[in-house]
Amino acid sequence: MEKQGQQASMINLTPAAAREVKRLKARFEDPATGLRLGVQNSGCSGMSYTMNFDSEARPDDVVYDCEGIRVVVDAASLSHINGLTLDYSEDLMGGGFRFHNPQATHSCGCGSSFSTAQEAQPQHA
Repeated sequence: MEKQGQQASMINLTPAAAREVKRLKARFEDPATGLRLGVQNSGCSGMSYTMNFDSEARPDDVVYDCEGIRVVVDAASLSHINGLTLDYSEDLMGGGFRFHNPQATHSCGCGSSFSTAQEAQPQHA
């Protein structure tokens, strides 16, 4: 079952990010296609961001409407990116998405790998 974000969006897109996502999303014919954001264990700081387009929500997904874009986040990833703002900027080297994550306690120089306080806590068996 798809859970809709009831409160103010916990994931935010800047207007520049929304424009770029809409431009990229225009390549997909299915109007239900949304932006899926998540995390995976990788990168020099422990976790890295994932971002792709997906037309199906899974049972544990939380779905937000951000700037008219359907943004889908799985529950496990949400605890690591709650409050994230996705931005997009272009410079002489090209354009790219930037992740501004208040949950990140450490980020690597590339900006796509991070760790959170949650990961620093000892794991109990």
